[in-house]
Amino acid sequence: MEPAPGPQEKYQLITRNLQEVLGEDKLMAILKERELKIYWGTATTGKPHVAYFVPMSKIADFLKAGCEVTILFADLHAYLDNMKAPWELLELRTRYYEHVIKAMLESIGVPLEKLKFVRGTDYQLSKEYTLDVYRLSSVVTQHDAKKAGAEVVKQVEHPLLSGLLYPGLQALDEEYLKVDAQFGGVDQRKIFTFAEKYLPSLGYAKRVHLMNPMVPGLTGSKMSSSEEDSKIDLLDRKEDVKKKLKKAFCEPGNVENNGVLSFIKHVLFPLKSEFVVLREEKWGGNKTYTAYEALEKDFAEQVVHPGDLKNSVEVALNKLLDPIREKFNCPELKKLSSAAYPTPSKAKPAEKGTKNSEPEDVVPSRLDIRVGKVISVEKHPDADSLYVEKIDVGEAEPRTVVSGLVHFVPKEQLQDRLVVLLCNLKPQKMRGVESQGMVLCASSMGEPRQVEPLDPPAGCCAGERVYVEGYEGGEPDEELKPKKKVFEKLQADFRISEDCVAQWKQRNFLTKLGTVSCKSLKGGSIS
Repeated sequence: MEPAPGPQEKYQLITRNLQEVLGEDKLMAILKERELKIYWGTATTGKPHVAYFVPMSKIADFLKAGCEVTILFADLHAYLDNMKAPWELLELRTRYYEHVIKAMLESIGVPLEKLKFVRGTDYQLSKEYTLDVYRLSSVVTQHDAKKAGAEVVKQVEHPLLSGLLYPGLQALDEEYLKVDAQFGGVDQRKIFTFAEKYLPSLGYAKRVHLMNPMVPGLTGSKMSSSEEDSKIDLLDRKEDVKKKLKKAFCEPGNVENNGVLSFIKHVLFPLKSEFVVLREEKWGGNKTYTAYEALEKDFAEQVVHPGDLKNSVEVALNKLLDPIREKFNCPELKKLSSAAYPTPSKAKPAEKGTKNSEPEDVVPSRLDIRVGKVISVEKHPDADSLYVEKIDVGEAEPRTVVSGLVHFVPKEQLQDRLVVLLCNLKPQKMRGVESQGMVLCASSMGEPRQVEPLDPPAGCCAGERVYVEGYEGGEPDEELKPKKKVFEKLQADFRISEDCVAQWKQRNFLTKLGTVSCKSLKGGSIS
């Protein structure tokens, strides 16, 4: 039986491969007295990918150093961060994260019984925690809250108040989880310094903060759930892993922003303490490296070829992914995965010989639909059936929109009304006036024709995003190309439900406050 590591050995294990430690002296002082209590939190948003092995590898180090480790599934944070996880999917995504993170830890040999797993909503909705949120909001400036979340919270032109709450909640988690330290990526640094500044103002202790470097994705930038080519999903098939690694940025001799090398350094080496480059005998045969620096040096000097490096990572990575794939092959977890992350419809593949060999996804997230407020309504000077409206959609200036609603909606019913506006159609002139959007309306199927503008939920603000359930994560096209007919293809499946809710393929149109609806036109179309 190996002797227990001493404080210095524990310190080395805890801090190896980290980019930065805030509170080194305090960390060493705690290790001389007792075991360190530390937590790592993950917001339950997009699907975890292979870069999540980086924090998992560090968690293995923490356990080897005798730390008491808590893993927080930050479900409330996922909702607060610009609704990256809508309320309807929050429970499903949290369950998915619990299963997949545990499967990852098991695949690298981490004993789950030594870990504590907690959901944010287990304690963040308590009376005491809520009171502390209010106490914190009374001392934190808007400037500091915005600055703290700048690297983590999704940045949009018109940020929601929820994004300003996010850093404060993460700071309070340190107190309510009763830990000495928090671990995260270096992108969390501003939140960590925010916590160090403001927790003492509530009478709570300043914690130690441990930061991993940001590991480059396969394209050379940060590995991201929302950038498909930059990441390998944990459930990707072996042929998909091969395909993505083949396309990965791994320039001969270039060790900067090299996602393949970074994965070896931060995941494969810490787990095995070695890495084997697989090569044919004519190229020198297999070579085992017991120090990452030696591998990096050989790659920089072009002794190791990118193709051999990628093939070797592929073999090692599949060994990690195989038990996860196997676990998620059961019907229950397949169903959970589909429900938590509904698969976008794929465009029909083009037949051989046609131009579109790589069809685009025609999915609702490509539409930039927003809540708008009608500021003014006038009759079109040259068309009796058209209104010219000024509509606020949260931009610096209101948009001019031409709508054919004169015979269906009285002018006074449009004035100051909230509407739903499609904002990324190509602007076009309608009888001499350029229209910069389309007011979406419900229409009756029979005669006489009836038309009602769609209604956002009460309390919405101009500029709020409207999305289709399950498709909240994608970025809309900057401008829909008329020849592609993306809107027309999607519109074919727009309907009003029997409950007067706007839907696409029976999925509700939503804002963060609820469903988009119309007044009375059940079963109608939307145009």
